[in-house]
Amino acid sequence: MTDASAGSRPPGQEPPQPGAHGPDPSRPRPQYGEYATPEEQRARIQEPPPSRTQPPAPVMTDAPGSGIPSPPPGAAGKPRPVDRIVTFALLAYGLVNVISSVTAMADYGSYAETMLTMLGVDAQLSDPAAGRPWGIAAAVVLAIGWCATAAVSLWSMRRGRLTWWIPLAAGIVFTFVAGTLMLIPLVNDPVVWNAIVSSVNG
Repeated sequence: MTDASAGSRPPGQEPPQPGAHGPDPSRPRPQYGEYATPEEQRARIQEPPPSRTQPPAPVMTDAPGSGIPSPPPGAAGKPRPVDRIVTFALLAYGLVNVISSVTAMADYGSYAETMLTMLGVDAQLSDPAAGRPWGIAAAVVLAIGWCATAAVSLWSMRRGRLTWWIPLAAGIVFTFVAGTLMLIPLVNDPVVWNAIVSSVNG
């Protein structure tokens, strides 16, 4: 009978496909809804699913209770008038001291004689010319130390930091280094050294 009905169909007409115009009655009914036709499947594929929507990006905020307050604007560059006055006064005093010391250290023989007189030592250097390089080295240390101190002090003041202690500490350090260089020729001279030891022992 199937062959007869197929033979009586007009030529060129395809047999009906199950599910083309509706659900196939021979298939069991689903528990939830009907089977979708191919046209409905294609229509559903073109629509984006509602779960694809992007959530808004979270806004980054400071963690509460961090305990680190932000510094007020301009606090780092707060001017310090008293600190500036003291700093410039110390730098000026150091410059005068450096100039006077350099001229005295260049003539090491006179410097050594004055130093021994102040110490109460009755002695003279065997070779005063040998101490001249040490006097020049001490003068160079003082000059370079003052220039470096002035540069660091100006840098610190421009950033609003406490600066008066910088020239004070640098003056102590560089004066100690220069004084040590000036004492080396006196210690290396046996006559002067014995006289110093005898003066200390009394």
